[in-house]
Amino acid sequence: MTAADTIPAPGYSTKIAAPGDVLARIAALPRPVVFTNGVFDVLHRGHVTCLDQARALGAALVVAVNSDASVRRLGKGDNRPLNTLADRMAVLAGLAAIDLVVPFDADTPRDLIAACLPDVLVKGGDYTAETTAGATEVIAAGGKFVAIPFASAHSTSALVAKIRG
Repeated sequence: MTAADTIPAPGYSTKIAAPGDVLARIAALPRPVVFTNGVFDVLHRGHVTCLDQARALGAALVVAVNSDASVRRLGKGDNRPLNTLADRMAVLAGLAAIDLVVPFDADTPRDLIAACLPDVLVKGGDYTAETTAGATEVIAAGGKFVAIPFASAHSTSALVAKIRG
């Protein structure tokens, strides 16, 4: 027997939705569905804390992740994202708090949010319903918006700046 015969394939890949399957995969999740989004270029404690708290607000957590082109359009800085979309989605899918990871290529996930209408839309504490893409649509459909306060001062941009010295 070789190591390949005894070590199972990683299970996280089943939590990553292909672009054409996103809406069907979200519709199959138990309700209430919680939805959040972001770049998640270098996953840090602030991300994980917010994702855990978001998951506690419902029965399933969907995380939408900006495509590489979308990240570049956001002006996050030269050479961003550091990790490819596939790598960022794999890392997120490995977290127990997350039920489904989905990609999006637009500047914001507004169209995706309007199409799936989660029960709860979550962002970090620097967002409001007025500044969050899709919040108006979720609230109009009877859902709610929740801004989770930052528990600690962590940011990917600050971490990248520290690494680059």
